[in-house]
Amino acid sequence: YNLKRLPQQQQQQQIMSGTGTGKGKGKGKGGRGEGKSVSRSAKAGLQFPVGRIGRFIKKGKYATRMGAGAPVYLAAVLEYLCAEILELAGNAARDNKKSRIIPRHITLAVKNDEELNKLLGDVTIASGGVLPNIHAILLPKKATTKARAGPSQDY
Repeated sequence: YNLKRLPQQQQQQQIMSGTGTGKGKGKGKGGRGEGKSVSRSAKAGLQFPVGRIGRFIKKGKYATRMGAGAPVYLAAVLEYLCAEILELAGNAARDNKKSRIIPRHITLAVKNDEELNKLLGDVTIASGGVLPNIHAILLPKKATTKARAGPSQDY
């Protein structure tokens, strides 16, 4: 920057902040430059919190050591499962002409999907209800269109 071309107030701001002069790069991060810190979730392109999941893994004492990629992988898997269930539940809500997902829609989504039903087979969803199902034996018999052609039973 050429400080001679800037007004005096802007010159003072740049000198005080340490930008534009080419000297004084801040806390000395080893040439990585200044800028905001980026979360591990943002680096991985995820919505789920990688740091929090890592903390839970450590606090849960699941293992004595934990690799750096473990919470990222787990966050990605959990995010995928949530996205899958929410998409199917949203479709179920739309089929029932509703704009909000309720536990009933989640139950319908899980029970109608083969893989999710296998994964969550032993899970009970509160206020979810059951799939509508009537056994074939309990349904009324179909009436035949023509009566049998045969001797009459009237005596």
